[in-house]
Parts: sequence; C-alpha cells; structure tokens
Amino acid sequence: MDDRNLMENLLLLEKGVCDLFMHGTIESATDNVHSAFNCALNDSLCLQDTIYDKMASKGWYPMEQAEQNKINSVKQKFSSNS
Repeated sequence: MDDRNLMENLLLLEKGVCDLFMHGTIESATDNVHSAFNCALNDSLCLQDTIYDKMASKGWYPMEQAEQNKINSVKQKFSSNS
C-alpha cells in the first residue's frame, strides 16, 4: 500500500469516526456524555482537517471549481422555496 492509499484510508476512517461522534453528541442523554462526545468530535474534526490538508498539499485530493451557472441554479432553486 502506498502513502496515498494509506492517507485515503485514514481520511475515510476519520470521517466515519466523526459521524459516530456526531450522532453520539446529538443522542446523548446527559450533559457529561454530551460533553465527552462533543470534545471527541471536535478532536476528530481537527484530525480529519489535518489529514485533508496533507493530502491536498500533495495533490492527492483534487478539487474542481464549481461552474458559476450551476451555483446560480442551486441558489435560485432554494431561494424560491422560502
């Protein structure tokens, strides 16, 4: 397994962890449990961001610019539903 695949796997795992911690935070019944999940979620989000930044700096997470006409179309669609 090369470094890129390893980083992709780490990012996917971290995203899954963030999802679990988010649901734990939302569903927690007590303040202590909520706080524990929320702290864990924030730590995981920071780690996910660090992994993403490293991948992006190496060109392993390419992004493409959204077309302005598509952005405008979505804006119009949702502004008319208000």
